Amino acid sequence: MPIVQVVAARRLFERGVMVRDGSAMERLVDVDAVMFDKTGTLTLGRPRLVNAAEIAPDMLTIAAALGAQSRHPLSQAIAQTANGCVTVADLDDVTESPGFGIEGRAAGSIWRLGRAGWALGQDDEAGDGQRSGTILARDGRECAAFRFEDVLRPGAAQAIQSLERAGRSVEMLSGDTEAACRDVAASLGIRRYAAALLPSAKVARIAEMATAGHKALMVGDGLNDAPALGAAHVSMAPATAADIGRNVADFVFLHDSLEAVPLAIDVSERAGKLIRENIALAIVYNMIAVPIAILGYVTPLIAAIAMSSSSLLVIANALRLLRTRETASAAPRAHVSAMNRYAGGSAA
Repeated sequence: MPIVQVVAARRLFERGVMVRDGSAMERLVDVDAVMFDKTGTLTLGRPRLVNAAEIAPDMLTIAAALGAQSRHPLSQAIAQTANGCVTVADLDDVTESPGFGIEGRAAGSIWRLGRAGWALGQDDEAGDGQRSGTILARDGRECAAFRFEDVLRPGAAQAIQSLERAGRSVEMLSGDTEAACRDVAASLGIRRYAAALLPSAKVARIAEMATAGHKALMVGDGLNDAPALGAAHVSMAPATAADIGRNVADFVFLHDSLEAVPLAIDVSERAGKLIRENIALAIVYNMIAVPIAILGYVTPLIAAIAMSSSSLLVIANALRLLRTRETASAAPRAHVSAMNRYAGGSAA
């Protein structure tokens, strides 16, 4: 079993997937449902603000000052649009509420950038506030609304098709607006999705799946996804994920393509098959060899050769994993150096 797991981990790493927990490959084989976050997972997480011209310059300045203090992709998109025209000193007492947004004080007012219901001081626990989307609010009054567009992650559609062909259900769990989720779901052929979810709601959905007897793989990247990644049967995150997301995830894929998900499942299934084959080989070998040894027909030399041969047999069987075909496309060679840098950073 250990030699198969080592070979499987090497195979995945060569294809751009880092295994952080060896037991995760065993759990991955049991997965029958895959839950995806949207922003940064099904999309590249590099949204672009498309209505900057409609926003007053002073409001964009305040929003950028807040957004610069958050790693959330939407906040970063606002900050980049303003092109560094503000500094941290413009705001005091800046705090971030995961799943909601970021808050700061300036000139005696409280400014909030994030989920509309939260920014306006509404009860948005259920994600059904009167307003949706990302807004900037001052003392509970809306000052600006922001619209974004993002690019689908390479291989997303192919990955989802592969998972569904293998009999696994696919669902999208997102904190984004209904309209944004509907567009992405339609583009990728995802039939089930939930929008405007808080981190706790994602965890609740995974717990609901577990109660129904399903074992879910959660794929997410953000700070908001960390609780769901920890609650899932097995989890995966891109290398661009927030630090806490990468630390919680069982697998980290180091290139942009989402085909890393079906690839990891495929390699894990083949590893499980090879482990069963090795156990069967060991049983058959011992059923033949042990009685012969008991009858005294085995000299020490023959025993040493036989023992070494049995080890070589299971190792050779495990190495077959390096030569088998794969269902997912190869990771571009250009990403190898990035993989090595990430591995070095993790070790440090």
